[in-house]
Amino acid sequence: MNSLHIEPGPGVPDGLRIPEAELTERFAKASGPGGQSVNTTDTKVQLSIDLAASEALTPAQQRRVLHHLKNRLDGTVLTISASEHRSQMRNRKEARQRMASVIRQALAPPVPRRRTKPTRASVRRRLDAKRRRSQVKSTRRRVRPGDSE
Repeated sequence: MNSLHIEPGPGVPDGLRIPEAELTERFAKASGPGGQSVNTTDTKVQLSIDLAASEALTPAQQRRVLHHLKNRLDGTVLTISASEHRSQMRNRKEARQRMASVIRQALAPPVPRRRTKPTRASVRRRLDAKRRRSQVKSTRRRVRPGDSE
């Protein structure tokens, strides 16, 4: 196969090309149905890239990707598996498309939150809850002589 191409998008205005040398492909037997050849052919593809060692990403892009994908990484290595198709070649293409999509989404800048005003009902519910909680806590106070209920 060839290098991994990431289409232009938010955070990657010119697109990105990750060279073949930075990608690692492993093949394994795919599980599930698919006929007799599925048990004898290594059709499952595992595509990996070490994001911290990638020279295709700038240091700022590396920080952003490592931060956004920290739950999906094994150290600094991102691995994508594909085993949907019976053909190894189609699974290789699928894995590359998924990896490009994951990296493109991780490089996209966060969408700023639009500040909104709380609704009148939500303000009322919050204040009612505070009043109820205050009432509960006031019943826990020690009774002093001379205090009447």
